[in-house]
Amino acid sequence: MKIAVLLENHYQVLEVWYPYLRLREAGIETVLVGTGKNEYQSKEGYPAREELPIQKANPEKFDGVVIPGGYAPDHLRRYKEVNLFVKDLFESGKLVAAICHGGWVPVSAGILNGRKATSFMAVKDDMINAGVEYLDQEVVVDGNLITSRNPYDLPVFCREILKFLSQNP
Repeated sequence: MKIAVLLENHYQVLEVWYPYLRLREAGIETVLVGTGKNEYQSKEGYPAREELPIQKANPEKFDGVVIPGGYAPDHLRRYKEVNLFVKDLFESGKLVAAICHGGWVPVSAGILNGRKATSFMAVKDDMINAGVEYLDQEVVVDGNLITSRNPYDLPVFCREILKFLSQNP
């Protein structure tokens, strides 16, 4: 299995590193996929290096994507390649997991209409306007879409990601 973890400046440090390392611990290949800048800074100034630019990321070679929060999703959603990558994975029935402000990317990818999801409260209106049935709970699983609200939800978020991946090899 191979999972992309999206990366841009102003990422939320826990929402990148916790899933990245937790999935690796479970034996899943994780790849930090950025927008071509090579190195990024979290909101707190913690550095991360991209392992693959989105321009070279082939959705056929991935089993899913984790979209962390922070302010990075507001930058990620501006890249056509990011939105197409997420949309391709989603339409192929592969994992699309977004936490916190990460919901902005599925909004821009146009994949949320008619789905159930959650997000950080500041993104709630965007999610609803994209056609989501919004649920304020720690994790929402709707088929291949898994969403959570904030870093406190990371344990259950990652547990549901691993459960999905084990049931959809």
